[in-house]
Parts: sequence; structure tokens; C-alpha cells
Amino acid sequence: MPIGQAKFGLLGGVADPGKLELIETKIADGTSATLDFTSIQESTYNVHFVTFTDMLSALNGDRIKMRFFENGSVESAGVYKYAIQQGSPNGFNESKNTSANDLPTIKNTGTNARSNSNGYTYIYNAGDSSKYTFNTFHSTTTDASLHYFMWFGSGVLPQASTVDGLRFFSGANITGSISLYGIAES
Repeated sequence: MPIGQAKFGLLGGVADPGKLELIETKIADGTSATLDFTSIQESTYNVHFVTFTDMLSALNGDRIKMRFFENGSVESAGVYKYAIQQGSPNGFNESKNTSANDLPTIKNTGTNARSNSNGYTYIYNAGDSSKYTFNTFHSTTTDASLHYFMWFGSGVLPQASTVDGLRFFSGANITGSISLYGIAES
């Protein structure tokens, strides 16, 4: 294939290996606590990248969480596992859970924060029914005293299944935007 052919859309709908491709952006306008991505194109992309921009929950100290759709249904039972590291002016601490109902993505949103939260998560193996689907994440924000926080870690759905959608949600209505990208195997 000639160099640049994929850049100009000449592949006929085939993903360009190794390239980050936007699948969809959703805007949270404060009227709902949930944003669903029901077409993640898991058969095309083996890695997904999600960005969170200016996220804010109407609930103080809340976080944006994630659940996976499996065959069109949301997995919400206590099957998720995760570990988190948090850095703040008070030092570092760890949080972990081996029977969670969701996976963390963005920390410390809510009206007590002086700035909206921003961050990203990578999702691996969503379309591979022979592997566990897991995520890695990182976010930053400030608290009411303008202390900066960083939050990072990883989570897993420890069962082999095909993940075909993503749900991002909070305990209250949210604002901000979430963009979903795919990265095809090279």
C-alpha cells in the first residue's frame, strides 16, 4: 500500500494499525448521571482510549465510575477488582477492592472541587472473549482547598467475555465530555 493511502481514507473502512481513531464523543449536560457507549467497535479495536474533559458531578466528592456491557447487558454484580494509588499534599495512599460493582476512572469530582476533573483510561481486550477485560487510568483534580490530587491505578473484569459497550456514571448528574477512541493492532 502506498504511503499515505490510509491517511486519505483509501483503505475502505479498514482501521489504520497503531493509529488512534475517534469512535464517538458524548457531552454530559447535567441532566443525567450516566453516559453509555453502546458501539465501541470491539471487533475492530483491541485497545480503547477514553478521555474525560472537565468532568463534574453534582454530588460532593463523587467519582466517575465505569461498567462494561457484555452482549448488550451491563455487568453490575460485585465481580470487578481494582487497585488505586492517590497522591495529595498529605502523601500517598492506596485503595483496593476485590468485589466491586464498578471500576474507577475519575476521582474527586463534585461541587466541593475547585476545578473539574480531567483524565483518561485505557481499556484492553474488550473484544476478545478468551481474555479478561481490564483498564488503566489516571486523573487529576483539586479539592476545596486548592490542593492538587492525582489518582491512578488499574481494574479488571475477571471473567472471559466479550465486552461490547461502556457505561460511565456517577451518583448524581454530571457535566463534561467523554471521548472514546480505538487503537487497532499493528
